[in-house]
Amino acid sequence: MPSELDATNWSGEGSFTQIVVDRLRELEAIRSVRVEDAPATRSEADYNFISNEIFVTFTTTMKQEPIKRFGILPATRSVEQQSMTLADLEKRLIALDGIGEPDYSDEGMLQYLRTERVVPAYQTRVYKLVELLRIYEVGTPSRA
Repeated sequence: MPSELDATNWSGEGSFTQIVVDRLRELEAIRSVRVEDAPATRSEADYNFISNEIFVTFTTTMKQEPIKRFGILPATRSVEQQSMTLADLEKRLIALDGIGEPDYSDEGMLQYLRTERVVPAYQTRVYKLVELLRIYEVGTPSRA
């Protein structure tokens, strides 16, 4: 079952972003995907720079964990556990055709940078399309 998609703050620009969103929605461990335009998007005569951000929410499962009550009585408690981490997501995306390894990654973000030379019809001027995509997990601390 595909995950929820919130694209209300996305203009729809970026073919690589669309590919990543489609692949993320197919992963069972992802509950929701939100995609937004980043404020760095701009266009000039020689190039177009598209910057998008994707926020993912992973599914969770309940796990029974043994504990001791009062130091001696055995018991169990239910603990919510994520089915995937951002590092696990990176490994899954590397294995997918058309996505591959991120250009930069750390514990809170995956970043992809794709460039494409675009030759419009009717001999108009050639321009470079640069697409920056960052993937974050929902609920992680904000980056300053």
